[in-house]
Amino acid sequence: MAKTIITAALTGAVTPAGYNIPETPEQIAADAYEAWKLGAAVVHLHMRDDQGVGVMDKEKFRQTIRLIREHRDCDVIINCTSSGDNRVSGGDAAGNAKRMEHHRELSGIEMGSYDAGSFNWMPGGVFMNTPQFLQELGDVYLERGIKPEIEIFDSGMLGVTNYYVKKGHLPPANHYQLCLGVLGAMPATVENLVYLKNLLPQGSTWSAFGVGAGHLPILFATLALGGHLRVGLEDNVIFGKDENGNKVMATNKMLVERAVAAVKAYGNQPATAAEARQILGIPALNGEEIRVKLGIK
Repeated sequence: MAKTIITAALTGAVTPAGYNIPETPEQIAADAYEAWKLGAAVVHLHMRDDQGVGVMDKEKFRQTIRLIREHRDCDVIINCTSSGDNRVSGGDAAGNAKRMEHHRELSGIEMGSYDAGSFNWMPGGVFMNTPQFLQELGDVYLERGIKPEIEIFDSGMLGVTNYYVKKGHLPPANHYQLCLGVLGAMPATVENLVYLKNLLPQGSTWSAFGVGAGHLPILFATLALGGHLRVGLEDNVIFGKDENGNKVMATNKMLVERAVAAVKAYGNQPATAAEARQILGIPALNGEEIRVKLGIK
């Protein structure tokens, strides 16, 4: 059977209070472990500060990774964001450095997001990813052996990615995450998904998600097109409606379980973390070595 990688994006940076968002390192690590047990091969991590606001906090990343790796049976792939804190996203050198500090310094990060361009994230402001930041971030990933996850919100970002591949600031083979449904970027339609998928470099691995109401159409279309899946509370906080038409709030558990069921119904199997590493070209996990570096006894 074909293998489908499920990524669980557990927290995000902008989802407001009032939903089932894990915010502390303990809560995020607990959701990560549960998502892995249910069938997610990758967890995508954002951090929140003590007020619940997205933050680029190296020590919170360190603590969360450590808590995940304390589970000796858990080999989930850890994917850390490079965005998610409006206080350090203006494109200045200090802010850029803060956004990649954890990637430079921490052990145990195997993948990192690479948002391949800037755009108006409506109505909040500009999501800034300057050419200088993208060049430096790509170099950090190459130096640290971190697999880039190229986040594509619009088709022009593929050209930006190709530029940095040709210039040697990104590896030749990357994993692409097609991000659809953010207001200010490409809407979450099947037509847009097919269009972007057909523009990817030949042989690329890719996954996709749709925000909000676009979640399920993009999920099922991605399966049909041979892609991998991303689900989680970063992208969708409503699971659906009950028999009375009332909205049902989602949990990461519910979203991963539904993705696993969809993959199996389609005739595929969820990839294990070890299988996902092979598919993505990520080295096998040496869990004991990582635990030593993290100070886990």
